[in-house]
Amino acid sequence: MTQTTTRLGFFLLLTPLILWLSLLIIIPHIDMFLVSLRERVGVGKYETGIANYLIFFTEPLYIWTFVRTAIMSILATAITLVIAFPVSLYIAKIAQGRLQQILFMLCLIPFYVSELVRTFGWMILLRETGIVSNLLQWAGIADRPIEFLYNDTAIMIGLVYTSMLFMVVPLVTTLESLDKSLIEAGYDLGGSTISVLREIIVPHAAPGIVSGSIVVFMLSLGNYLTPIMLGGKDSLWFTEMIYNQFIVRFNWELGAAFGFMLLILSSAIVWITLRVTGQTLAKTIE
Repeated sequence: MTQTTTRLGFFLLLTPLILWLSLLIIIPHIDMFLVSLRERVGVGKYETGIANYLIFFTEPLYIWTFVRTAIMSILATAITLVIAFPVSLYIAKIAQGRLQQILFMLCLIPFYVSELVRTFGWMILLRETGIVSNLLQWAGIADRPIEFLYNDTAIMIGLVYTSMLFMVVPLVTTLESLDKSLIEAGYDLGGSTISVLREIIVPHAAPGIVSGSIVVFMLSLGNYLTPIMLGGKDSLWFTEMIYNQFIVRFNWELGAAFGFMLLILSSAIVWITLRVTGQTLAKTIE
């Protein structure tokens, strides 16, 4: 009776997760995949095939846009890691007590508002009549208003800012488990700050680095709002092409195919990264 009750409780607890995965992830993806296999042969007539996927490889603009999106996402991930690592190290191993809590809270505060509001905030800062341009003129660095919006630099700033928390959290979690005595022993044995960082801290933080990088890369690659608003109408971002196929051209078949191409190619990039770094998903989840 006890075993039966335990199993029933386990399945009851598992039911919300199964429903969430099935209704919001698995079933919609299966339906979108079936849509991507439909080929229009006439008004209201379809055939099954892979023509929509072949379009991606036969049109240079689509390939170039994805390559550009992937490269910029990788660059945004690298910049986010460079900024987040010292911040996370300070929070995890140097800051103590209330200061540690305050610093971590400061990382969370920007995410109390939506991504749309945060992006509008950057638009106010970077526009021609914005605070940055006015400060440069006030300091005598610029003699006229400067437009910082609608370029790759603005997109990169937005992506890094949007993704920072998702790099800090796994790094702080990983670095907190690092025994301070190992760092002290490294210094006692004559190691420099660089050698201690390279030989002790970074290897220990590797799972957090990989997991944070995967999350930031996937969020950047699939981001739509930030590149469109900060990059302007001339911004080439793959998610914008998917949006245009669904909403502007009403070509759901091609849009679904592009969506799956984004999923497949981004997963391939993540898999290659895990292979190169010698990490596994199991290690990054621990």
